Amino acid sequence: MASLNAMRWDGSAGHYEVWYLTLTDPAGGVGAWIRLTMVAPLAGEATCSLWFLAMDPATGELTGRKATYPIGELTAAAQPFALCVAGATLDDRGTRGAFEDVAWDLRWAPGRPYEHVHPVLRRARIAKTVLTLPHGDVLVHGSITLPGGRDVAIDGARGGQAHLWGSKHAERWAWAHAGDLTDEHGAPVRDTFLDGVSVYVPRLGREVGPSTPVVGRFLGEDFGSRSPRRVLANRSAIGLTGWRFEVLDGHRRVVGTVDARRDLLAGVTYQDPDGDLAHCYNTEVASAHLSVFDRAASGRRGWMLRQTLVADRRAHFEYAQRAPVPDLPLLV
Repeated sequence: MASLNAMRWDGSAGHYEVWYLTLTDPAGGVGAWIRLTMVAPLAGEATCSLWFLAMDPATGELTGRKATYPIGELTAAAQPFALCVAGATLDDRGTRGAFEDVAWDLRWAPGRPYEHVHPVLRRARIAKTVLTLPHGDVLVHGSITLPGGRDVAIDGARGGQAHLWGSKHAERWAWAHAGDLTDEHGAPVRDTFLDGVSVYVPRLGREVGPSTPVVGRFLGEDFGSRSPRRVLANRSAIGLTGWRFEVLDGHRRVVGTVDARRDLLAGVTYQDPDGDLAHCYNTEVASAHLSVFDRAASGRRGWMLRQTLVADRRAHFEYAQRAPVPDLPLLV
């Protein structure tokens, strides 16, 4: 079976593609967001880029780096999957790279794959961006190097590796990932994660949404709230520093909150193939609270709480909109 990481670009204009890894160091609390990207604009030459962002809640320091190269610096193989951008590499077992004053060398055992966009919506080509998780919840080992030569050992950070592609970003969105979770007493809960996005898109001159697909794994079962009906019915409220949602998949309901410190949001700018800009504010040191419910037994009404999950400064979050936030700097 081909990897979900396989590149979709066919060489034509009007396409962008992103591969990224998010993680938070369990020892020191530093969060990292590493991206390998390409864009083929409607006008002009295609390019590829390396992105490295990090945030340290202990010091409040934010790091943002991006380097852009001619598209000839990108090579990709589908099976086995392998991607290289200007010497930085990504495959289904790890990623390694360096540019300017940052570097990373990270590895993981392949995890379960997940897809946010329902096959019906993909066949209809309704979604202008497709989000997948080739490795939804993995244990990451290795190191990252921050400016000034500061090395951060990564020993068992729970992370997620994603791949997305399309022709245009949404008008506004929030995204979250949480895999480094504990119960309400602080005991680690493994084989459990959530990854979701809530998007608003332009339609006939107005903003429509939210559409809210969420995938994950709870109590030993995969979770996928992503059918065309559910993504519209799921409850969601997004903002610059948080996301509140309530999502269902069959007998299971997940109610969640994600909160981010404003001063630890790293601002970046995305450019669509048509030249429009989107401004994204990301942190890999957010906090999340998830409540997992199952439908009551036959003959009873309501929901039973099965699990309470907490990620204290170990969740990943971003908020994006078309206009920049006036008082938050854009690092790249």
